[in-house]
Amino acid sequence: MSFPAYPAYKDSGAEWLGEVPEHWGILTAKRLFGNVRESAKPDAEQLAATQAYGVIPQKDFMEKNDVKVVLALSGTESFRGVRANDFVISLRSFQGGIEHSAYDGCVSPAYTVLRRRDERNLNPAYFKYLLKDFSYVSALQSVTTGIREGRTITYEQFGSLPLPVAPVAEQTQIARFLDHETARIDALIEEQQRLIELLKEKRQAVISHAVTKGLDPTVPMKDSGVEWLGEVPAHWTVTKLKFMTDQVVDCPHETPIYDPDGDYLVIRTADIDQGVLKPEQMYRLDREQYIHRTRRMGLEKNDVVYSREGERWGHAALIPQDDLYALGQRMMQLRVCGSVCPEFFMYQLNSVTTYRQGEVDTVGATAPHVNISTVINYCLMRPPIAEQREISQYLSKTLGGLDCLLGESLEMKGLLQERRSALISAAVTGKIDVRGWQPPASTQAAETAVAEAV
Repeated sequence: MSFPAYPAYKDSGAEWLGEVPEHWGILTAKRLFGNVRESAKPDAEQLAATQAYGVIPQKDFMEKNDVKVVLALSGTESFRGVRANDFVISLRSFQGGIEHSAYDGCVSPAYTVLRRRDERNLNPAYFKYLLKDFSYVSALQSVTTGIREGRTITYEQFGSLPLPVAPVAEQTQIARFLDHETARIDALIEEQQRLIELLKEKRQAVISHAVTKGLDPTVPMKDSGVEWLGEVPAHWTVTKLKFMTDQVVDCPHETPIYDPDGDYLVIRTADIDQGVLKPEQMYRLDREQYIHRTRRMGLEKNDVVYSREGERWGHAALIPQDDLYALGQRMMQLRVCGSVCPEFFMYQLNSVTTYRQGEVDTVGATAPHVNISTVINYCLMRPPIAEQREISQYLSKTLGGLDCLLGESLEMKGLLQERRSALISAAVTGKIDVRGWQPPASTQAAETAVAEAV
């Protein structure tokens, strides 16, 4: 779907905006929004400013993220009052823009509350998109150079940026257009996300079945004696990780000193995803740091690295070559003994059955981690070496096909997200003219039916 440009444009005078429709106004943000410091009402609901959901009640935030947040126990007298359709500068606004509130309530005094100076001619639905637009966020970052985590953008910094102001009827039409189009794109993104999750589940199931049941469905089975393993091939041995490895090394516990021009890569928990290393996103070290972090044992080809902390704890991968990698924080290095196939060992560590063993002993909520003593005592399967290699070859081929489909879905999701961002930016900055846009007839009919029913 393509949309026309406006008939005439003018220079906005703002680098981030470029040209805007000739009849649009350009005003600094401080002329459009005031800095509100009114005290919260005694019974005001405590709100959370989030990048993902905007400004929402703390209880909703906790439910959506399955986390607990400490609410103000001694009252909210020092908190700032928020009205529905106010905007809030949060601690992370320099990363994701200014948040819109659909609720009355209150926020921490660390936040800045913004209120429209002219409520008749400034449609909050339009500014909800504009103040989260990626080109606006880039401009916001340019006036907040050096801002650090835990500090917020000031009202003066926010207020210095020029903003485009379309006539209010156009603001309403742009918001209406974006509500419809982003909902449509979001539905497609959700479809891709569901497919991605199904592919990941299929991948896990294939690995877990192969490393605990083998490839021959007719082979005699026996009770493994381990609850989460169930029955296993009768000729396999159930053992522990420590008996399948010659060496187990934990990483140095201090944070590495990174060097963007360094010759060596450091493997962090974020650099492993279901058995695959991501060298393209790894940080780098100079030789001194590399030697320091490999002083106990250097990483060699076919060593296995294992993440034991963070969001990706329980992920393992093989080292593809010598003399290039070092362990980052929260990483372990495992070197298998001669009667163990490194690939088969790595696949076992990535299986659901092994993950569940670590999950039982996982410590911490915000940064879960599993202890080394638990890892070395994982119950693992030890088929004959020839069968280990056969299973590894099967998994390599099968997972290659699944990973190809997974990659296509991830790419499609990324393209849809880019399309969504580009469409928002084009509409709120006047690069496309949507004044003549109308939703499809089926949508209009549905809206009319709902209105009549109400």
